[in-house]
Amino acid sequence: MRKYSIAAIVLACGFLFSQGAAAQAPEVRVLASNGIKAVVEDLLPQAQHTIGHTISVQYSPTAALKQEIDAGESFDVVIVTVESIAQLNKEGKTLGGEGTPISRVGVGIGIRKGAPRPDISTPEALKRALLGAKAIAYGPSGASFPYITKMLDALGIADTMKAKTLFFDTSDGTNSAVAEGKADFGITLVSEILPVKGIELLGPFPDEFQGYVRFAAAVSANAKNPEAASALIKFLAGPDASASIKARGMQAH
Repeated sequence: MRKYSIAAIVLACGFLFSQGAAAQAPEVRVLASNGIKAVVEDLLPQAQHTIGHTISVQYSPTAALKQEIDAGESFDVVIVTVESIAQLNKEGKTLGGEGTPISRVGVGIGIRKGAPRPDISTPEALKRALLGAKAIAYGPSGASFPYITKMLDALGIADTMKAKTLFFDTSDGTNSAVAEGKADFGITLVSEILPVKGIELLGPFPDEFQGYVRFAAAVSANAKNPEAASALIKFLAGPDASASIKARGMQAH
């Protein structure tokens, strides 16, 4: 009887030790673009369980994260646009070239929930809707900005729209302006519109103007936890992440 008791104690101690070791596993620090925030937040509990580490995430526009990394911000994993990953790799700050593809997403227009839904399905319809708006909002530093300016130029209304455009540093500001009625339309990535309470997706850009922002992940060249960082990226690029990517208006890589 005593042998069984000792064995049980040894097993219990072993279990507690393993639990304690997992709890003390070093944290994986992630810098992620606002464009993929909803997906990462959805998957965070499962990702932590899968890799056996706690994960902390800081979200900002890709351009802002690039500036922080340039200023010396430490991280284990970065998830931003493919172009920024390639630049970080060129500068020796990340490993793996353009990184591991995670998802891509197009540009869309958000409106306040319950507001009238004008047609934006064709260039002509979109032009009428924009000219009829009292104000529009978008971010000059966001990944969607080049597609927005190209669209306005192509429609020949870039100068006209300047007087009624509100600029915000982040998609949060853009979405808040729409939710509060300060702007009729908020233009940003579809994945930044869908999760927000108080606003809804009017629709994506017409095909003529649509462009896709591709997000990729890479391990820091100075990662404190390179193995856990690689495991996290493998999870985000794997089949377990695909349902969330689709639900948030994105397409898998």
